[in-house]
Amino acid sequence: MKKILIALLSLAFAVSCKAPQKEEPINITPEELDASIDRVTEIMIHDIFSPPVASRIFAYPNIAAYEIVAATNDNYNSLAGQLNGLTAIPEPDTTKTLNYELAALVAHMELSKRLIFSEDRMEALRDSLYMVWEGKNPVLFSDSKAYGLQVADHIGEWMNKDNYAQTRTMPKFTVDADDPGRWQPTPPAYMDGIEPHWNKIRPFVLDSAAQFKPVPPPAYSLEEDSAFYKELKEVYDVRNKITEEGDSSEEIQIARFWDCNPYVSVTRGHLMFATKKITPGAHWMGIAKIAARKTKSDFAKTLFAYTKASVAMADAFISCWDEKYRSNLIRPETVINQHIDDSWKPVLQTPPFPEYTSGHSVVSGAASVVLTEVFGDNFSFDDDTEVPYGLPIRSFKSFKQAADEAAISRMYGGIHYRAAIEVGVKQGRDLGTFVVNKLHMLSDKKVAQN
Repeated sequence: MKKILIALLSLAFAVSCKAPQKEEPINITPEELDASIDRVTEIMIHDIFSPPVASRIFAYPNIAAYEIVAATNDNYNSLAGQLNGLTAIPEPDTTKTLNYELAALVAHMELSKRLIFSEDRMEALRDSLYMVWEGKNPVLFSDSKAYGLQVADHIGEWMNKDNYAQTRTMPKFTVDADDPGRWQPTPPAYMDGIEPHWNKIRPFVLDSAAQFKPVPPPAYSLEEDSAFYKELKEVYDVRNKITEEGDSSEEIQIARFWDCNPYVSVTRGHLMFATKKITPGAHWMGIAKIAARKTKSDFAKTLFAYTKASVAMADAFISCWDEKYRSNLIRPETVINQHIDDSWKPVLQTPPFPEYTSGHSVVSGAASVVLTEVFGDNFSFDDDTEVPYGLPIRSFKSFKQAADEAAISRMYGGIHYRAAIEVGVKQGRDLGTFVVNKLHMLSDKKVAQN
């Protein structure tokens, strides 16, 4: 009995002397959210995701994080019931003290990890943050992490019903060799047309992929007085003119700045390799980050901007790809090489999918409308998004001006006709306006201008 009493007293003494659990505050900053998105962008470049697939990778993690913040921040409304098929996230355990921004970032990193191939690269960032947070407040971190993962599972279930998995097993695009106006694979890799079934992906806001169906492109014709031939000759002449002016010409600088083609192949003798570039969606996510930092936006508003922009761009890709494989129009490079000049090459490498409408034009149009709604009109900024890829900073007076430049860059690059550019940017702006009007994400509109 004496031994038992001594043991109990020793245990009580040990418990009383045990160091108390740490309870330091954990402050989640917008920069940590930026770091998560930047890491996703880096991984997408490494894994070479197509522009449409990349837009999906951006959208779902942002939505998961946003839903957690919206559930606890009176300035923001949930997207449940606003996005197609999205239901309310699980309610948190009110008996526990949670850091909701931490939970939001956990959900963002978890869903991002599920959507990319190089999971270890995402885990490296995640684990470094986990170590810091756990060291400050283990209980708060553990409870918040658990809730973030719970929400990630909920959004993941919704995500898995968007028909993406089914499109992975659908047949490749078949080239119609008998129709001279139809798209054909282009040099140097002559890749198959990418994502011919992207219009079957469930949209986020749109009623259907064809909701913003553009007018048809000019009919293919080699008659010199036809609308198609005039646009073809314009591409040819613009390329020749800027070539004479040299690589330092403004048009070539613009073309390269907005290239955003992850499929560029370089041939050296018998060796072919790919160069690493961001997608159009990644470029505009970079612009959203620049705007958020310039306005000193807090975590919630930064996430709001990322989420609304990524949702609009994801739907823009669905809308654009629906038209690309409907009109299935041949690229300028192919027609020029066949009928005008077999040695002609565009400034930019032609990407592997049909011409009409211009993807960058559609996506830039949509993104510019959304970011204007979030940060205001005539918002000037210095775009350093492409600096890590060896390109200089370009300055813009507004998101609209940036979108217009991104669109015309496709003409300077020699990869699009004028109709695809002008109709495409209108398609994107109409879609962006629809997203802005349909999504009620702010409970107080003044928040967007703080």
